[in-house]
Amino acid sequence: MRTLQFLLQKEFRQIFRDPAILRVIFVVPVLQLLLLPWAADYEVRNIKLTIVDHDHSDYARRLISKVTASGYFQLDQYTDSYNKALKEIEVDKADVVVEIPINFEKNLVRENEATLFLAINAINGVKAGLASSYLQSIIRDFNNQVRTEWIQIPRFSPEINIDVRSSNWFNPLMNYKFFMVPGILVMLVTIVGSFLTSLNIVKEKEIGTIEQINVTPVKKYHFILGKLIPFWILGLFILTIGLFIAWLLYGIVPVGSLFTIYVFAAVYLLAVLGFGLLISTFSNSQQQAMLVTFFLFMIFILLGGLYTPIDSMPVWAQWFTKFNPVTYFIEVMRLVILKGSTLSDILPHISIILIFAFVLNTWAVINYKKRA
Repeated sequence: MRTLQFLLQKEFRQIFRDPAILRVIFVVPVLQLLLLPWAADYEVRNIKLTIVDHDHSDYARRLISKVTASGYFQLDQYTDSYNKALKEIEVDKADVVVEIPINFEKNLVRENEATLFLAINAINGVKAGLASSYLQSIIRDFNNQVRTEWIQIPRFSPEINIDVRSSNWFNPLMNYKFFMVPGILVMLVTIVGSFLTSLNIVKEKEIGTIEQINVTPVKKYHFILGKLIPFWILGLFILTIGLFIAWLLYGIVPVGSLFTIYVFAAVYLLAVLGFGLLISTFSNSQQQAMLVTFFLFMIFILLGGLYTPIDSMPVWAQWFTKFNPVTYFIEVMRLVILKGSTLSDILPHISIILIFAFVLNTWAVINYKKRA
C-alpha cells in the first residue's frame, strides 16, 4: 500500500504540472457542453421552399399558408413555371419544390382527392428526408381539416374518423438538448478515460523514466493501479462538472438518482481506463497511441447511439454495438436522467461493463512487461 501511495503522489504531481492535461480537464468539458448541444440539432428549419401554383384557388392558398406558417419552411419563390423552380434547386437556392396542379380545388371537392408533386433536393439526405416528412405531416393535417369542414356540410355524408392523439413520455416537449447532453457527457468522460491514459505509459517510455521504474521492486499491478486511479478520480470529477453545467445552462435535472449515475460511471471508467492503458502498453510513441485511440474513439462514438439510433443501423453494426462500452453508458445516462431508472433497472448494463473492465485491465497488466 505504501508503494501505491507513492505512485499516486507521483502521478497527481505529473498531472497538475502538465498544462495540456489541465486544459483537457477544465476547458474541454465547458466548451463542448456550451457548443455541441446547440450545434447538434435534430430539427431542420428554414428549408427553402419554391411553390409552383397552377391552380391559384382558395384551397391552394390555404395549403401554402399552412406550409409556410409551420416554421420549418421559408418561401423562396412563388411561380407558375416548374422549369424555373427546378433551376432554383439546381443552383441551390431551393431545397423543395411543391407543384400544385390545375384543378386542384375542383378535383378535391368533386372527386374527394387531389394530387401534389414534390421535388426535393436530396444531396443532403438527412435534410431531404426531414423535409419530406415535415411536408407529408403538414399535408396530412391539412387534409384532415378539410374533411372536418365537409362533414359539417349536410350534402356530404359524414364519415367515420379515428382521432389519434399521442403523448411523449420522459421528454414531453421533445427537447433535443435533453437527448443530446447526456450523450455528450459520456463523450467527455470517455475522452479522459481513453486519450489521457493511452498517453500515460508511453510518455514514461519517451522521457526514459520507465526504465527507472522497471528496475525497482514495484509490482506490475501496483504500477497499473498507480496509472489508473488518478484518471479514475479525474473522470468522476469531469462528470460532476458536466452535470453541473447541464443543470445550470439547460435545466437538466436527473429524474433518477445521482448515485446511480456515479455508480455506473465508476465502473465504466474502470473499463475505459483499462482500454487506454492497454493501448499505451502496445504503443511506442505518444503519436502512435493518440492516432490509435482517436481512430477507435470515433468508431465507438459514431456507433454508440449518440447521433444515430441503434435500431436503424445495419445488423452487423447492431452486433458491434454489443461490444462497444460507450453504447451502454449513453443508454444508461438517458435512462437515468430522462426516465428515472434505478440500479436494479441497469444491472445488466453494469454486469457487461464489469466484464469489459476485468478483461481490459487484466490484459493491460499482463501485456506490461518489466525489463531489468
